[in-house]
Amino acid sequence: MENYRIIVATAFGMEATCKREMLALGYEKLQVENGRIEIDGSFADIAKLSIWLRTAERIKIKIAEFRAETFTELFDGTRTVNWSDFVPKGGAFPVDAKSVKSKLFSLSDCQKIVKKAMAESLKEVRNEDWLDESGSLYRFEVSMLNDIATITLDTSGPGLHKRGYRKLVGSAPIKETMAAAMIDLSYWNKDRLLLDPMCGSGTFPIEAALIARNIAPGLNRTFTAETWGNFPVDVWKKERTEAKKQIDFDTELQLYGYDYDPETIEIAKINADDAGVLEDIVFEQKDFLALGPKLPWDYGVMITNPPYGERIDKRDEAIQIYRKFGELMSDNPTWSYYLLTSNEDFEGAAGKKSDRKRKMFNGNIRVDYYQYYGPRPPRKEQ
Repeated sequence: MENYRIIVATAFGMEATCKREMLALGYEKLQVENGRIEIDGSFADIAKLSIWLRTAERIKIKIAEFRAETFTELFDGTRTVNWSDFVPKGGAFPVDAKSVKSKLFSLSDCQKIVKKAMAESLKEVRNEDWLDESGSLYRFEVSMLNDIATITLDTSGPGLHKRGYRKLVGSAPIKETMAAAMIDLSYWNKDRLLLDPMCGSGTFPIEAALIARNIAPGLNRTFTAETWGNFPVDVWKKERTEAKKQIDFDTELQLYGYDYDPETIEIAKINADDAGVLEDIVFEQKDFLALGPKLPWDYGVMITNPPYGERIDKRDEAIQIYRKFGELMSDNPTWSYYLLTSNEDFEGAAGKKSDRKRKMFNGNIRVDYYQYYGPRPPRKEQ
């Protein structure tokens, strides 16, 4: 089967977690850069990565890469590709663009030039004067970075954080990919209790359940590349069949999600049901500020994404929440705590310095992931 240069795009700060996932799936010789991991692989690998990766944003095929300081160079470089290998008759091929630190900074002009070069190539090969684009979608992107043009073909369609279960969301939802990364970076495992005391639409406990059950995150969604008749289609069915065989139905889980808003709790339950893990999670209406002082378990793991307090009228509420975290940490020293926020006053308000702080991005918001490591739980007697 033909090999391609595959780009696994990630959010900044999540490259390491995605790399670990890919290594666990058996991939080696990974080229890791800011916001991306590149490997050589087949179309079957594209299907496998799409269905299994929890912290990747999307999967792309690298088509070409060349220096382009002028539009003539951009046109000529694009023209050298045999585009009929990627776009069949009737295929729609829109072109997106982005540019950073490059002489070619007009995105609309970059789009037009690349589109024109592709169209001329296809017309020449097919001996046609007009191209029908009423068929399957092939979305390309030309990315200009330091005057290097990289042309890629997107295989995902909607981003990989779109698992298919979160049709309803609460306010300020965290992306599923970031939630999975935060869980991966914590000391939680399926044998430990996990609590999100401000769960919103339920993303953290749902993602934890999918991880614990070894349910592939892309199992119940579709991808743009599945509609491409000029690529093998059987690989998707084969990979899904294999993924279903690997689901763990036996492990008993302790997953809890609290929220003060009863309507939000109902949204979380619907989402968990759509994900097939409702029976694995206990959702309850509880106010975080009213918890404690002693939580009803020891050695639990708390992972949450509280309100950031970006708005002036919400800052006092955010500080109140951060102080409550400090109280819970003092009253429940066996627990481990993981919290995401953009508020740089968190440690001061909580009254405790974190064991580790990681810089991440929640969409376009620069955030910090505060990690407080509790003691390891005692080993269970055999």
